[in-house]
Amino acid sequence: MSLEAINEQLLRAIGVGIALLSEPDHDVLFANEKFSAWFGAPTSGARLRDIFPDLDNTEIRAALDDGRHFSAEVKVKPKRRTLVIAVDISRAHTDDGSILVVECQNITRMHELEAMIDSYAAMVERNTREIEREKERVERLLLNIMPKQVYEEYRTFGVVAPQLFPEVSVVMLDLVGFTEEVAKGETTAIIGELNEIFTAFDRIAEQFGCERIKTIGDAYLAVAGMPEPNPDHARSVANCAVRFVRYLERRSEGAGRKWRCRVGIATGPVVGSVVGVQKYVYDIFGPAVNLAARMQEAAEPMTVVADEYMRRDLAEDFTLTDLGPRDIRGLGEMRLIGVSTALGRERTRL
Repeated sequence: MSLEAINEQLLRAIGVGIALLSEPDHDVLFANEKFSAWFGAPTSGARLRDIFPDLDNTEIRAALDDGRHFSAEVKVKPKRRTLVIAVDISRAHTDDGSILVVECQNITRMHELEAMIDSYAAMVERNTREIEREKERVERLLLNIMPKQVYEEYRTFGVVAPQLFPEVSVVMLDLVGFTEEVAKGETTAIIGELNEIFTAFDRIAEQFGCERIKTIGDAYLAVAGMPEPNPDHARSVANCAVRFVRYLERRSEGAGRKWRCRVGIATGPVVGSVVGVQKYVYDIFGPAVNLAARMQEAAEPMTVVADEYMRRDLAEDFTLTDLGPRDIRGLGEMRLIGVSTALGRERTRL
């Protein structure tokens, strides 16, 4: 077998479509079986533009004259399936002159894989965005039930170690007659108003450096001086307590339902920790919490009551009233003071 016959046999056997064209007319001199299967067997006198009518001959000549290959992609449908074929045209020099070599490769599968990768990448990007949004929602939820510093500890270590805060101040508020209002059957309206009230309380607490710890039904508990120290924690809770009462007074002026509250404030040690495993919540325990709850029980509607220990911290900024000794449940007899709900710096009355 001659060398030419061997070369022709190889060209017919390879999986690449090959065609040889004359120069300068671009007549098809040879096309292997793969090329013919894709583009049809060239007829006598067939030229490049007959096979690839969508290719620009001017661009092809410009690339070849510049010593470059011309590359393009074309679509063909030899059977039922549309194929994407990469076409590469180059010039080869022979003893008799030059010819054009047209190499064609089926890149349909490559395009399909690229499309799959793009689709997968888009899906991953969507899922990543969704995960980020869910992460933000979870973070907002956790920040609603625990202080930011505690949340950072939980996010970093997965647990929150109980911590003793030796000197903080606590404000405890309870709405008067809430249970009776709910019993009247206007549950939806009552809960809507309660949400508005507690939202306003949250803004007030944030304004004065207090951290709302929790709400229990119609009870509202906030603290100042933890987890970050605050030397003015007593004045912070007193300011919150006074403004809680003032807010309800203003709200009652234009609202149909007249909400009233009892407020107690106290200073002392507490322990802060996350309790629970699945339905966990950040909570505080200790003498200051218990004392604030007892002060709230001792308060008359729309008044703020504190224990004698807070007198020295509040005397300069608030009008205080001596309420005398009271028998406090679980704590015995204690001397109590009332904190005026009038705003501004006033003379102390004792």
